[in-house]
Amino acid sequence: MVTETTLEINLSALKKNFLFIKSKLASETLLLAVVKASGYGSDAIEVAKFLEGLGIDYFAVAYISEGVELRNAGIKSPILVLHPQVSNFKKAIEFNLEPSLYSNRVLKAFIELSVKLGLKNYPVHIKFNTGLNRLGFPYESSGLIAKSLLQRKSLKIKSIFSHLAASEDLNEKSFTKLQIEAFDKASRSFGLSYGEMPIRHLSNTSGVLNFPSANYEMVRCGIGLYGYDNNSKKTSFLCPVASLKTIISQIHEINKGESVGYNRAFFANGVKKIATLPIGHADGIDRKYGNGVGRVVIRGAVAPIVGNVCMDMIMVDVSNIACSEGDEVVIFDETTTAQDLSEKAGTIAYELLTAISKRIKRKIVK
Repeated sequence: MVTETTLEINLSALKKNFLFIKSKLASETLLLAVVKASGYGSDAIEVAKFLEGLGIDYFAVAYISEGVELRNAGIKSPILVLHPQVSNFKKAIEFNLEPSLYSNRVLKAFIELSVKLGLKNYPVHIKFNTGLNRLGFPYESSGLIAKSLLQRKSLKIKSIFSHLAASEDLNEKSFTKLQIEAFDKASRSFGLSYGEMPIRHLSNTSGVLNFPSANYEMVRCGIGLYGYDNNSKKTSFLCPVASLKTIISQIHEINKGESVGYNRAFFANGVKKIATLPIGHADGIDRKYGNGVGRVVIRGAVAPIVGNVCMDMIMVDVSNIACSEGDEVVIFDETTTAQDLSEKAGTIAYELLTAISKRIKRKIVK
């Protein structure tokens, strides 16, 4: 039972997901764990420490500051920075973080800095765009990029990679196959021009589950490690790591015609019992979950959110639930999942999980 708003992080579930994903890989295939955005809203440091203990091969973060946080916490495994900013390259080198170099501007800036600092064989990663059209060199230029790097003794190309756009959507299977073909072409051209083949990685969680032929030498898994996949059938094999719980702060009884919350968005159509909970949109429960869209679970019964979500509070209808102030409330857990709740609001579990505020207490469950 919690006594305040708490995000519980279940390391046993994390291990189960890790082992499930590993079971889908060839024994020689490396597994990179994505721990960006505070470990998808959980606790990046605790998650990384635990996965390092399980023998994870690589980590990835979005920004250099996230990698610095891991290094300061004692993480020793290699860390790929997916979207480094040129202004922070010195910091990346100081903390032995491996940048993704995805454009001529970024590549040129890192080469200049590496030469200036007298680096030798500093590990970097080259990203190619195969259809997501977000970051990456055009895949057709892979051979030219490789040739330009041949004499750069300050750098060592650890991997080449790309990012699938719709691996979870089997209606887009033909497009994903085109991306895989494009990455194959880029890989071959790069390897021929560079004289050796770096580690290749393309698949995310859905890619591992739906396109195993595209696992190459390494795969990148984020959401799957935290217990979710965009395919509900595949999610059944995974276990949600995070459970968000709170308590009932106060219960009001209101009469027909009375309103609840800001802008009087809810009016009682009869005598109602309304519970106020200490969690709101500043904690990651977006306003779109208000007015009956979202729901919580109290003593095993569903209570809809009524009125507008406030900054620090939400109100729920407990008229038909025998409950008391101080009782535990489940926002989401392994049974009533973040995916279930997010789908009601027309969004995805990623958004709900990563929005959970740092002011919410984290509790590690082993």
